[in-house]
Amino acid sequence: MHLDHPGLFPPRHTHSAAPVRPDGTRRALRIGLGGPVGSGKTATVAALCRALREELSVAVVTNDIYTREDADFLLRHAVLPPERITAVETGACPHTAIRDDISANLEAVEDLEEAVGPLDLVLVESGGDNLTATFSRGLVDAQVFVIDVAGGDDIPRKGGPGVTTADLLVVNKTDLAPYVGSDLGRMARDAEAQRGELPVVFTSLTSEDGVRPVTDWVRRRLAGWAAAGER
Repeated sequence: MHLDHPGLFPPRHTHSAAPVRPDGTRRALRIGLGGPVGSGKTATVAALCRALREELSVAVVTNDIYTREDADFLLRHAVLPPERITAVETGACPHTAIRDDISANLEAVEDLEEAVGPLDLVLVESGGDNLTATFSRGLVDAQVFVIDVAGGDDIPRKGGPGVTTADLLVVNKTDLAPYVGSDLGRMARDAEAQRGELPVVFTSLTSEDGVRPVTDWVRRRLAGWAAAGER
């Protein structure tokens, strides 16, 4: 459940999938980040916050099964003011709260918008999950799926909804490829075969400006979101 409301089952918010709130104002763009444990989801969220916080109003919702470990990581590293980071404790498989019953995440997102809004961007990070993890489109407007080369260069070939349908696939930790025997060229070919024209970026978030390809993609999504609101 949403950690800010212990002991209560979060109410369903039926209007949240709509891009426009009941008062006529346009809500923030919501981007979900999923991927296996250790792939670099939280590092991606942290890097995006650092890169965008001076130009945009950003907030984050993290998901963990029984803890608030990822939210605590972001708070320790001061990527955003504390009031812009909140946690959802799913109590079950991570995909349950991002796809099957999104009530707790919707409540967390809407509470952030009410508390610190208006927001430009809300990042919703899933707990670590397998290649089947996808977000409900009632919760997020776009999904990023993060994998890493240390997990094996056969991951893109294995596919799964996370790899094949995410709006952006991020292949992280490319600097480790020589040490773990991963073939980046093979990964690129397999990813293209699985995803067609959907974008893929290869990066190492530990390198200087390693998040730039992801940041550029987010900025394009934001521009499209803003343009759609002006029509």
